[in-house]
Amino acid sequence: MKKENESLDQLFEKFENQWDIQELELGHQNDFLQKLNKKQPKKKYWLITSVAASIVLLLSVSVFYNTEKKPKDFKFASKETQRTDSIFNILIDNELVKLKEKNSPENQQIINDALNQMKVFDADYQKIIKELQKNGENKQIIYAMISNLQTRISFLQTVLKRIEENENLKNTSHEETI
Repeated sequence: MKKENESLDQLFEKFENQWDIQELELGHQNDFLQKLNKKQPKKKYWLITSVAASIVLLLSVSVFYNTEKKPKDFKFASKETQRTDSIFNILIDNELVKLKEKNSPENQQIINDALNQMKVFDADYQKIIKELQKNGENKQIIYAMISNLQTRISFLQTVLKRIEENENLKNTSHEETI
């Protein structure tokens, strides 16, 4: 212990002339206390926090309560049923893409009506899937599922055909008037 005190003393002696020994002004303590007591405006982090909390809330609600999408995995169904569903849904998605490509002011009403009808078909399909999950696979349920999928494809093809006929009729009438 004594040795440590000696080394500290030597250290202080080494830097003895290098200490800052300037005297402070008389009002320094008052200036310091005024700055200390001066109220700083509080930063308003509540706005950023509330926006972030709202985004997190919306994302969590959309993840947990997304009821419009159908279950992608039919773990309860056979591989043949899963493949059938997958193939038909690919065809339906392709037809929906074609339908959305035809979107124009003239076709807007037809497309909206078609999409609303597709929601009805999808609701029916969800009921069929629940029955399939509840009761297992049988010919009637599988037939209803395939029939629903075929009806959707036929419906979309019919709508696309009507849109094309309307476009052709419009182009033909414009050509005759010129």
